[in-house]
Amino acid sequence: MIRTPLRPLARVLKARAKGENPDAIEAENRARRHEAVADKQRDRAEGRLLVLGLGFFCAFALIGLRMGALAASAPEEPRAAVAGNPIIGQRSDIVDRNGRILATNLQTYSLYAHPREMVDPENAVNGLMEIFPELDAEKLLADFTGDRRFLWIRRQISPEQMQAVHDIGSPGLLFGPREMRLYPNGPIAAHILGGASYGREGVSSAEVIGVAGVERQFDDFLRDPANEGAPLELSLDLTVQAASEQVLAGGMSIMNAKGAASVLMDIYTGEIVSMVSLPDFDPNNRPRVLTSGDQTDSPLFNRAVQGVYELGSVFKIFAIAQAMELGLVSDDTMIDTEGPLRWGPFRIRDFKDYGPQLSTTDVIVKSSNIGTARIAMQIGAERQREFLDSLGFLEPTPLEMVEAPTGRPLLPSNWSEISTMTISYGHGLSTSPVHLAAGYASLLNGGTRIEPTLLRRDDPQLGPRVVSAEVSVLARQMLRQVVTRGTASFGEVQGYAVGGKTGTADKPRTNGGGYYEDKVISTFASVFPANDPRYVLIVTLDEPSENSGAEPRRTAGWTAVPVAAEMIRRVAPLLGLRPQVDSPQQVGVTLTSN
Repeated sequence: MIRTPLRPLARVLKARAKGENPDAIEAENRARRHEAVADKQRDRAEGRLLVLGLGFFCAFALIGLRMGALAASAPEEPRAAVAGNPIIGQRSDIVDRNGRILATNLQTYSLYAHPREMVDPENAVNGLMEIFPELDAEKLLADFTGDRRFLWIRRQISPEQMQAVHDIGSPGLLFGPREMRLYPNGPIAAHILGGASYGREGVSSAEVIGVAGVERQFDDFLRDPANEGAPLELSLDLTVQAASEQVLAGGMSIMNAKGAASVLMDIYTGEIVSMVSLPDFDPNNRPRVLTSGDQTDSPLFNRAVQGVYELGSVFKIFAIAQAMELGLVSDDTMIDTEGPLRWGPFRIRDFKDYGPQLSTTDVIVKSSNIGTARIAMQIGAERQREFLDSLGFLEPTPLEMVEAPTGRPLLPSNWSEISTMTISYGHGLSTSPVHLAAGYASLLNGGTRIEPTLLRRDDPQLGPRVVSAEVSVLARQMLRQVVTRGTASFGEVQGYAVGGKTGTADKPRTNGGGYYEDKVISTFASVFPANDPRYVLIVTLDEPSENSGAEPRRTAGWTAVPVAAEMIRRVAPLLGLRPQVDSPQQVGVTLTSN
């Protein structure tokens, strides 16, 4: 920029020639320069004011549009956003074999507090105590008036409770949407389902995770979004499960038992149609784990899977079947039952004196310990162990539950000859009712190995052969005779040809060695219909005592057998089994006329 000098020489000379003051020229030029600078600054200020005005106009317009959008939207609580992986709240349903719901999700809300936003904390505490009387009022007030900025009050609340909290009117009490796991059938199949709880939590969602049973076993499947909500289909039949639980609970009460368990299994597919453990619990309100005392007394303890017991004479059929498979005996071979049977310092006796001899069939029918032990001596320890291992008695069951590995059988440290003898009649080897159900299914379905499963399957298992089909038929015939003329006479159910074996085992003392004299585990292992087998049913009672007579009766024939018979009577029609009733002989009729 070319600046005009304040005192240009030409004008100064001309002014001096005219006798004028040259300083006036400088003052004039200085005034013009100041005026030009002022005009420039004014233009710049006007431009800035214009830009600022446009900015304010745009901001007010944006705020107005946002206010209009908020006014037109539905009111909702603010949601906090956090960095990291999103919390997946959706969880697939669990259904029975017919698609009926066993576990599902329910949309609900959680209740939390922002204490610093509360106007009257004491009023908020009083209102919450009326709705949730289990809360600690003093602790709650201390939290509301302290330094805390966030506080969980309830992880899940009902719609009625939500409305009641709304009515308190405290701005610091807020709600967050979430899903809760719901078991609409209450305690039915509680030990199988297990239960669920919350993992990672936020104010807008919570992660539902399995804590026990199939909920935990299949946790990854149930939480996987790739399954697109496909349900987990179990082998259970909800109606059969409910009937089984009702009958077993009644039998447990009548027989004054401490606990009870039952397993109903399809002998060809290995599907568990019902499995009951009593006492039970409601998975909607799962109790806490016992921190002291005997864990087997907890309602969380699954007696059918985790409980391992010496099950008594129900094991005798395995020794007899193996001996027949090896060709050591036939069904009518006479066995020496003269007692007592001595082995070193040990004495093996029968419940009654059955005479000097019994046939192999009558060893089962009469439940002779001596006869079974003599047959086991012919088999030998090594072959007995291999046979029981082929039936799955030496390892935990492969059942699809996280509790299954804990039901490990208790084996003798030294599988000696005396162990071979006692194991043959169910002492010295402790297994679970599920082990027993799988063993009976494998023996009686034609002789092929069956592994239990809680998942529905339509095709039979094609396991390795454990006994021949002929031996399997003979075993079923023997078990049928146990009901018709043996120790399980109360097990007869009209039209269903029940076969089975009783077992009564003294309970070992928890402290020290030896056995209780007045505490037993009574078991009835049954198959029905015996002539065309479909299902195996195991019923076990812990410390039963039938007291209708002059003296308590604790044997399985008086306790477990009647309960199992009533269960078969109730569930067989539900399973689609029609009773087979012998048709009466037609009476000859002669038509006459008057």
